Amino acid sequence: MTAVQEQTTAAEQDLRLRVVRRTEGAEGVVVLELADPAGADLPAWAPGAHVDLQLTEELTRQYSLCGDPADRSVWRIGVLREPAGRGGSAYVHDQLLESMDVQVRGPRNHFELAPSPQYLFIAGGIGITPILPMAAAARAAGAEWELHYGGRSRRSMAFLAELEGLLEGTVHPQDEVGLLDLDALLGTPRPDTLVYCCGPEPLLAAVEERCAAWPAGSLHVERFAPKDVGAPVRSGSFEVELSVSGTTLTVGPDETVLAVLGAAGVAVLSSCQEGTCGTCETVVLEGEVDHRDSLLTPDEQAANDTMFVCVSRAACPKLVLEL
Repeated sequence: MTAVQEQTTAAEQDLRLRVVRRTEGAEGVVVLELADPAGADLPAWAPGAHVDLQLTEELTRQYSLCGDPADRSVWRIGVLREPAGRGGSAYVHDQLLESMDVQVRGPRNHFELAPSPQYLFIAGGIGITPILPMAAAARAAGAEWELHYGGRSRRSMAFLAELEGLLEGTVHPQDEVGLLDLDALLGTPRPDTLVYCCGPEPLLAAVEERCAAWPAGSLHVERFAPKDVGAPVRSGSFEVELSVSGTTLTVGPDETVLAVLGAAGVAVLSSCQEGTCGTCETVVLEGEVDHRDSLLTPDEQAANDTMFVCVSRAACPKLVLEL
């Protein structure tokens, strides 16, 4: 029994890719395969990675890669139509058709599969997308693992045919067997086991609650929407010093660090602007951060060496950033 080995991911790139295949993955889910129009290999990626699709000048969305990392010819994503969403999924479903090109940035990975002898994977709905390559990697490495996948019904659950080949995978259609029994899965902490979970916020919150008694670092989650982090630690303004230029900027109570940087002519890449994609990660040299993102683990937040400037703020009078 061996642990999953650490895998490297190439630096992010801006690419113009073509939709070479478009299929229906399940009820309300479309699966796209993206390739270089000239047939070149795509950048390497590891399980847990996602890419940005720049659908229009104003519309950029993040989607998990859910194919085979060994296949450099295509990137595969699965997109659930969100009727109450902000327009990204509707655009993909209705306008991003086969043979069309789309601007893509990535890959980026804030949900990396850490080496472990044992894994417990929990997926809800379209949250199966980053979990699929993780389960395949765990099986290939000879690690012990199990996967529990919940959804409204079999019709709405994507990639069921692929899961049939992952014998340890267990499917939980709600209309047949009810909700995932998280108390049975997580009620007793398991030694040397990492938990990876992706899905809707109620599932993630329930898993986090039940994993509170597990050893620190056992749980890894990925959110598609920002979690509720409450009111800021400081209600007033604070300063941001830029170590490279020596400039000091003031961030007001109703401003984001990202917006203040942009107004001062300091370019920082950003995408989601809600603390879920990781594009605007910035090195912190001094100061205490009020972390308001949905990405960093408690240990990573406590280190105070990085922040996502689209949402996070200062928990002290001044931060020093490596900009």
